[in-house]
Amino acid sequence: MGYLIDFVLHIDSHLANIVTTFGGSTYLILFAIVFVETGAVILPFLPGDSLLFAAAALAANPVYGLNIWLFLAIFLAAAIAGDSLNFFLGGKAGAALSNHSWFGRLINKDKLAQSEKFFRKHGPLAIFLGRFMPIIRTFVPFTAAGSRFPYQRFLKYNISAAITWVLICCGGGYFFGNIPFVKAHFSAVVLGIIVISLIPAIVGWLKGRHTPNNAAPSNLPEED
Repeated sequence: MGYLIDFVLHIDSHLANIVTTFGGSTYLILFAIVFVETGAVILPFLPGDSLLFAAAALAANPVYGLNIWLFLAIFLAAAIAGDSLNFFLGGKAGAALSNHSWFGRLINKDKLAQSEKFFRKHGPLAIFLGRFMPIIRTFVPFTAAGSRFPYQRFLKYNISAAITWVLICCGGGYFFGNIPFVKAHFSAVVLGIIVISLIPAIVGWLKGRHTPNNAAPSNLPEED
């Protein structure tokens, strides 16, 4: 866990080392990280927003020879495919997996319950909003599938959310990541990104603490 925290806080340095060590394979490595973050329900703590920001900042620096358009493509594909795999797992074996003696221990039941409340409250909009909320975005597709949400409708929200997320995170890194002040305080910027992305989840949690259990809203969409 200590290494993961260090990786996130100094993600620019670690990515630079990955590029130096693996060259062109860096694209595959970063695709795998983004894909697993949302595709594997048991790994919601992997970096997402900060990874895209840092990768785009490196792409803007000609020293590393990285292609921003290729980054946009692989991150978009990884986000859409990861959510789709997560949806498949939730639809085919959601309850069985979460209650499995071994697999169930790897799933954060509190975060899963939080995402279920989030989905009940916001309905299909939760699929879009959840993409911008670390940890929650890992469980929303799983929850949506368990609620028997149609995959065709899920995919529309999934694609629009992924496009917006990738453009915002990569655009921010590409255009602002190499500003001298940002480079000198990159760890603080990463922390800021994490804090900002967690604000909606924190606000929702605080509101939930003051909402009676019998007043929990249900906003699940009906099939078209």
